Amino acid sequence: MQGLHKFIPTDKKIAYLTQLLKVGFHTLDCGSFVSPKAIPQMRDTKEVIAALDLSNTKTKLLTIVVNERGANDACKFDKISYLGYPFSISETFQLRNTNATIEESLERVQAIQDICLKNGKTLVVYISMGFGNPYGDDWNLEIVQKWVNHLESMGIKIMSLSDTIGVATQESIEYLFSKLIPLYPDIEFGAHLHTRMDNWKPRIKSSLQNGCIRFDGAINGYGGCPMAKDDLTGNMPTENMAFYFESKGYQTGINKEAFFDAMQIAQKIFPEKHSH
Repeated sequence: MQGLHKFIPTDKKIAYLTQLLKVGFHTLDCGSFVSPKAIPQMRDTKEVIAALDLSNTKTKLLTIVVNERGANDACKFDKISYLGYPFSISETFQLRNTNATIEESLERVQAIQDICLKNGKTLVVYISMGFGNPYGDDWNLEIVQKWVNHLESMGIKIMSLSDTIGVATQESIEYLFSKLIPLYPDIEFGAHLHTRMDNWKPRIKSSLQNGCIRFDGAINGYGGCPMAKDDLTGNMPTENMAFYFESKGYQTGINKEAFFDAMQIAQKIFPEKHSH
């Protein structure tokens, strides 16, 4: 929702998320505690979370934060289990996205991790530009490892490697996951991939074959990063992943009827369907 200019009414957000809570996902990314000036769409996150009923779901809530103020706001809600922080390993993108250098961002992660530990929350770090970047900033396994080591030393246990703007290939995914996952048995690595509609499957297949079992998606591939400029690149479509995993014999735990209903609501909420 964050990239949509037209404000989605709070009651519509609540109805959509309430339906998603019935589907059976592990985690639902349900809002952001960020400046309303930066992302006006998320200005009602507090009201949305207050209205969600978690009594009949196993799904946990995650919200995005980019600084200590946001982390403190999120921690006021017992309903929230996870705080997500976008940590870019591309200097250029980190500056554009959070107005901080990587080193400054690392200090922010430490401060947010301290807040999480005090409040019984778990910090999920999105390693954005995890599969490369379009700016010419250096990227390789050693660079990824360097930052993973820093994050691990802070006690971060969940790291989602984010493609952010859709530059990952089957080869770069294999290169990274096959080498990274065995090195850190205590870390749960995830794949947060952005893709075009025509090339999603090889990326999921490559992630799965190389040890990744945590995947982020969005229904119909809606959304993406507002900072990324390619309109054809959206989020990984959740329904594609669900069908793919089931076709490979994995139990996803997804209630198909509830999922179908959620997709119907999504089509009404997101009129700006990507041309991809």
